[in-house]
This record gives sequence, structure tokens and C-alpha cells, in this order.
Amino acid sequence: MSIFFHEQQYRTSELMARIRDFPITVCGAGALGANITENLARCGFGKLKVIDRDRIEERNLSTQPYYRSDIGAFKAKILANSLYRALGVNIDAQSKELTTANVAQLLRDSSLIIDTFDNSIARQTVKDYCQTANLPCLHGGLAGDYAEIIWNEIYRVPSPANDDICDYPLARNLVMLTVAVACEVIISFVATGKRQSFTVTLEDLAVKSFA
Repeated sequence: MSIFFHEQQYRTSELMARIRDFPITVCGAGALGANITENLARCGFGKLKVIDRDRIEERNLSTQPYYRSDIGAFKAKILANSLYRALGVNIDAQSKELTTANVAQLLRDSSLIIDTFDNSIARQTVKDYCQTANLPCLHGGLAGDYAEIIWNEIYRVPSPANDDICDYPLARNLVMLTVAVACEVIISFVATGKRQSFTVTLEDLAVKSFA
């Protein structure tokens, strides 16, 4: 029986084959990026890359899929090792800072980019490169009770004044709800090419189309 038995019962065999061979790069291995990467791998995606220069801190443990024993290690490497042990999937882990100098190299050979970076400079670099290269890019972000999942064409990079400094209020349930919506958006894109953007708010449990 396949690891992905239940997913295969829900999706078509044709879609599962496309998912397995569809190359995606996830920028960021924090609350959104790490959980999206894990969820995609558990949905059957077999060609994943994750980019993050950060190391694991204790405050990451409630919203990110890491353990106390991982504190101090690189997020991307630990995430890749964990998913290999769980699923046997090989994830290309890049523990590097993405810059204008290396963005083309880091994002090459991808059919879709998922941007979950926590700073405006990296987000702008990803947005600009994907726009120039005509590469599909989905941005995900969190702020208090609010989250958004927005395609590059209509995405606006937040002001540097609003950069994520990792000390804001954040509920795990908002993270997981956003991850679920984002992963369905991704699978829908792989299946149909449709690009759907959404906002998510936790207090009223609302998922709304982003106009």
C-alpha cells in the first residue's frame, strides 16, 4: 500500500503523477514555509526545494515542525532530514540567504515558487525575479489575526516597517488554516492552472477570495 493511499483515493491517478513530478521551491522554512513544505510532501509532491538561512530557536517550536533537539540547527536541513525519515522524499535544502546575486541559481528548474519570507527585501527579490522570468509565484504572509495567499501578479510587497521581526502575536491555528488553504491553491494550480488568491482571518474563521 502506498504512503499516499488516502490522498490517491481523493485525487485522480493522473493528478497524483503530476504532483509527484511538479518541481516547487519554497522560500522560507518558518511557520508558513516549513508547514507548507511538510504538507506538500505528505500530499505526494516529490520535487521540493526549500530555502532558508535561519537556525531553529525555541520560540519556533509551537508553530513550526521542529523539536527541542533541533534548536540551533539550520531549519532547511532539519526539515529535509525529517521528511526523508518520514516519507523517503528527497528535499533539496538550501541553507542560504537569497539575494539578487543568487536568486536565478536558487530558483532555477522550478515550475512554481512559494514565497513565505519574513522580510521585504527577500520578498521583493523573489517577486521581481519571478515577474521577469515569467515564473508563477504564490506569496503567503501572516499578521496578527490575518493571513493572505496572493499570486505575484496582484501582490504588493509590504513596507520594510512591517517586516516580520518574530515577536508578534501568532496563533498556531491561523498558521495551519492558512497552510491548508495555500496547499489546496497549489494543487488546484497544478491540476488546472487556475490562480486563486485568498485572505484568511481566524477570529471569524473566514476564508475569502482576494479581489
